[in-house]
Amino acid sequence: MILDELRHEKVGICVSGGLDSRTIARKLTDAGLDILCFSADLAQPDETNILNIKKRMAPCGVATIIVDLKRPMAEACFEVLKAQAMYDGGYWNTTGIARAVTVRGLIPEMKKRGCTVLAHGATGRGNDQVRFERYTNALAPDMKIYAPWRDPVLLAEFPGRTQMAAYLNRMGIKCFIGGKKKYSTDANLAGLSHEAEDLESLETPATIVVPTMGVWPHDAPNRIEKVTLRFEKARAVKINGRKVTSLEAMQLANTIGGRNGLGMKHALENRIIGTKSRGVYEAPGMELLGRCLEFVYQATLDRRAAQLFCQLSTLVAGQIYDGRYFDPATRAALAAIDSLARYASGTIQVGLLKGNIYFQKLTDCRASLYNPADSSMEESRGLNPVSSQGFVEVQSVEARSLARAGQIRD
Repeated sequence: MILDELRHEKVGICVSGGLDSRTIARKLTDAGLDILCFSADLAQPDETNILNIKKRMAPCGVATIIVDLKRPMAEACFEVLKAQAMYDGGYWNTTGIARAVTVRGLIPEMKKRGCTVLAHGATGRGNDQVRFERYTNALAPDMKIYAPWRDPVLLAEFPGRTQMAAYLNRMGIKCFIGGKKKYSTDANLAGLSHEAEDLESLETPATIVVPTMGVWPHDAPNRIEKVTLRFEKARAVKINGRKVTSLEAMQLANTIGGRNGLGMKHALENRIIGTKSRGVYEAPGMELLGRCLEFVYQATLDRRAAQLFCQLSTLVAGQIYDGRYFDPATRAALAAIDSLARYASGTIQVGLLKGNIYFQKLTDCRASLYNPADSSMEESRGLNPVSSQGFVEVQSVEARSLARAGQIRD
């Protein structure tokens, strides 16, 4: 859609309160369109008060509805953790999962108020345009979509931030862009992603990013902090002996992990549209909970179950990144993971030091497959070493056959 096609529609705009959001809202209001703004409360750590978004949007002459999605976001984090779903470069895909929660949460609120069009401020060069639109198409196929930064008219009028700021100032909306930004940030409960501006150069160090949720490992304390987590069926239910909901677990883990420099990742990732993008990610709580859950999985998954889990995990990570969280393949993979995760219960203690997570002990893990006696180097009542003779001989048959057939290359 283009601007002129919105005349007889009611438009719901997804906003964050930033320069782009205010420019779009004011421009559509100026055009005499019927619009409402919507923003998701995802417990984003870069907002000290979520109501500040309404204050920033108010001068644009449009009302903003804040939709509380903190608990759905926390549950989505737990699904990602259960699946160990990490994307290119091994980072937790915090932005990808947040888009699923945002669109699913905002669409009912938009429809309740008569909106027929969802507008988003995602760039025409990134992933979020695909995610916003695919989720809208999948969850509300009757809803139309407007992408301002793919509209030639708006692109011509606002080629950059300078033109946006100048326009808002002309409209009486005070706006100062200050000096050149170093990077842009997107935040939610799961973590923050930093990209663009100075980070587009591969000669710029990742450490120009100032962490919001914690510190870089070199700035973390010089002492080990011990943390104990209890998992039930792959869900964190206690931290340091305290019962926690999914939201409380994420918030507490973010605090603990952040102060110890956990979850700072750099990635040169493969975007949905085929280009590469550089990002610096911080997800301290996801890293702490995810790594500890991995220790439990190591004890409860046999070799073939672990291989299957790895394949399912990779699939889920890609689906979330591509905006396909609600697709049948994703739901089927998550159902299979649920089957494997039902045994992942245990209490894990770790030590945290300057971005590192050290295993200390695993207890109360009833489904653990680990039996020290079977693998011990010392005399024990476990597996009789002599019993392995036949197994090794059977294995040798294939090896010798390959050698005789000339299929082994050294």
